[in-house]
Amino acid sequence: MSSEVVRPPVDHDAPPIIEVEGLSLRFHKSRRHRSIRDLLFKGQTGVRAGEFWALDDVSFSVQPGEAIGVVGANGQGKSTLLKALTGTLLPDQGSVKVHGGISPLIEITGGFVGELTVRENIQVVSGLHGMSRREIDAAFDEIVEFAEIASSLDSPYKHLSSGMKVRVAFAVVSRLEEPIMLVDEVLAVGDRAFREKCWDRIEEMLAEGRTFFLVSHSERDLTRFCTRGLYMQAGRVTMDGPIEEVVEAYLKDSDDNLALRRHEVRQRRQARREAREAAIREQAAADAERDREADES
Repeated sequence: MSSEVVRPPVDHDAPPIIEVEGLSLRFHKSRRHRSIRDLLFKGQTGVRAGEFWALDDVSFSVQPGEAIGVVGANGQGKSTLLKALTGTLLPDQGSVKVHGGISPLIEITGGFVGELTVRENIQVVSGLHGMSRREIDAAFDEIVEFAEIASSLDSPYKHLSSGMKVRVAFAVVSRLEEPIMLVDEVLAVGDRAFREKCWDRIEEMLAEGRTFFLVSHSERDLTRFCTRGLYMQAGRVTMDGPIEEVVEAYLKDSDDNLALRRHEVRQRRQARREAREAAIREQAAADAERDREADES
């Protein structure tokens, strides 16, 4: 976590901004959604042949300002969970209550139209996310500058590389004033310099008290931004706790011994750094007290 950015403390007595209770979501192996016939005649419970639970009895709540890291192997329901939070996917069982708007960065193509120019896409997608014409005009230059896309503004969006599409999407989504931001693994396709630029922007948003969800396989990114972790296995949340403990459990289960050793080394370094900082603060306080006593005498 960056030492240059101070995040406001999480108020655990405040009403939750996200409430998930018994969330279950069913997919069919040969098609993404069930048919209308299934909905009308096959009922809402149980799993029929060819179906599986993408999410299975998931429950948790999130306080305003929390930063949540969602970890797990591929195919365990992480991205599906984020889509359920946005309302893109509706529960088969249980409920999802989100008390605030969401800035989603889940799929780089979401809302963007390949045949339109980059300029037109910025305007259309910003509008789809609720920005007024005046707000779009005010933010347009900042979006273009952040994405470093000025030379391609009048090119068709479909001609952009995956990395450039991520730049445009993040630049738009990060300018929204919604209290919740969801980020999937999509930033992994960007170059390192731009990722750092994105991470700095995320730090700014966290300092503003935004609620943040990050799906990632990067232990460094998860522990940099998140304080709490959800570990997902087979559509269930099997662990909910401090992000360092959740990441360590995931690495142990994945038999990634090298990554686990790196994680442990980083944790020891972090503990030593925090101990040094605490000692410096204590020494500064002691020096200030001595100076005060000397002045009084």
